[in-house]
Amino acid sequence: MPRFTDASPPDSCIFCRLIAGEIPSARVYEDALTVAFMDIGQVTPGHVLVATRRHAATLWDATPEEVAAVMQGARRVAQAARAAFDPAGVMLLQANGAVAGQTVAHFHMHVVPRHAGDGIDFTWPRQNPAPAVLADYAERLRAAL
Repeated sequence: MPRFTDASPPDSCIFCRLIAGEIPSARVYEDALTVAFMDIGQVTPGHVLVATRRHAATLWDATPEEVAAVMQGARRVAQAARAAFDPAGVMLLQANGAVAGQTVAHFHMHVVPRHAGDGIDFTWPRQNPAPAVLADYAERLRAAL
């Protein structure tokens, strides 16, 4: 399966073009490492994307500082959305790779204000593996750390 890579040319990346000002956007917030802008496909009022300034295709390509800055920006935007739209909750969504639902190969996080009956459905099939299987998964991850 093809992977998004940091080698994706930034000049063809829609988010890089937006960040560079080549494409208009409704910016909400920016700092040295990130830019937050309204998602043109608003799911609910106040749906914002927080993206790295530098082209990084996925979480694996972003620096630890960029990842932290995206999360800090998402928190700031979520607080602003709470004040502006009074949502009952907020959903943060960050996907990496097409199989995970990533549609733009540029590291970003969705900040989606949530309201009862907003039509968003978010479910996944629980696997409920045996404790021994969970222990094996944990061991594999500890070894990889």
